[in-house]
Amino acid sequence: MKILVTGSAGFVGKNLVEALKNVRDGKDRTRPGLKIEEIFEYDVDSTREELESYCAQADFVFNLAGVNRPKDVSEFRKGNFGFASELLDLLEGRGNTCPVMISSSVQATLQGRFAGSPYGQSKLEGENAVFAYGERTGARILVYRFPNLFGKWCRPNYNSAVATFCNNLANDLPIKVNDPSTELELLYIDDLVAEMLDALEGREHRCYYDGMKIIVAEGGKFCYVPTTHKVTLGRIVETLESFKKLPQDLFVPKIPDGSFEKKLFSTYLSYLPKEKAAFSPKMNVDDRGSFTELLKTHEYGQFSVNVSKPGITKGQHWHNTKWELFIVVYGRALIQQRRIGSDEVIEFEVSGDRIEAVYMLPGYTHNIINLSDTQDLVTLMWANETFDPNRPDTFFEKV
Repeated sequence: MKILVTGSAGFVGKNLVEALKNVRDGKDRTRPGLKIEEIFEYDVDSTREELESYCAQADFVFNLAGVNRPKDVSEFRKGNFGFASELLDLLEGRGNTCPVMISSSVQATLQGRFAGSPYGQSKLEGENAVFAYGERTGARILVYRFPNLFGKWCRPNYNSAVATFCNNLANDLPIKVNDPSTELELLYIDDLVAEMLDALEGREHRCYYDGMKIIVAEGGKFCYVPTTHKVTLGRIVETLESFKKLPQDLFVPKIPDGSFEKKLFSTYLSYLPKEKAAFSPKMNVDDRGSFTELLKTHEYGQFSVNVSKPGITKGQHWHNTKWELFIVVYGRALIQQRRIGSDEVIEFEVSGDRIEAVYMLPGYTHNIINLSDTQDLVTLMWANETFDPNRPDTFFEKV
């Protein structure tokens, strides 16, 4: 399959092209039935001759080219309706009736706050042109009305509030929110790209519109991406500010799979400057080695790393409710545990050469001994709760 992507250097185009390359090159194995031979990338620096050649060869067209921030409103029609018409004329002139996907906007509904929008009007004209083309030629038409988009590589201070907020907070720049209660419908770039790949395989999601409302329908005139998120500006900023605090308090916010927060965190990280792409947790160092808290969660405890010098014993304490996992990743160690009130000691000899995770049992005093005379011992430790100095639940007693 040969695929033409117009607007290939833009936010959506760049993400889509990279995903297509991964499929083409066998790096993405989740779509074994999708075979891509060639990807034609067309953008503002491309020539008319190149576009003509691509239109003659393409087996599928993603038209992502468009204008959304022109110097003059007249450029809306030229950049959106005008280019779409030119593209369709070239395809029709070469008798190429391959499927055509066109990126439109929810503003094309011209409903509510979008009434009278020059941008929405130009997008609506582009939609009508491609629908008419489909009726004339029998080509499969896929028209998507995208809401607000966000994700990596989105240009800040342009047309995405999320990109601007991420960029500015990541770079310690001010942000402005006029009304925190304003709600946006947001579409994450990876969800959009997944739908585009589905469309390539003939599995697009279809709908029609009742005003601005999507009505899911198998034979619908329009297409849509099934996963979006409705979020207020206030919640976006509040969430981003919690992400920004991670290097100081080490707390990882809730980021469940598929959640807006997970997608927003990935987006935020993509805007970090080099000097913020690494941070140094506080190391507690003494003559025995070091102990460093790495990450904390409000629900699932904390991760730490412990370094013990040769021959050193650490621990010698027990907990009532707190429990831990010790995972030696470098060196050799003996872990000992003794139930409080008993003389019986259970032992585990562990090594970084064979990774094992050992429970520190509640009600058992425990220690960890570096068995080497020359090497440091490095142990990854997880506790089921973050350390609270007011309720440490930690009591000294030798094994």
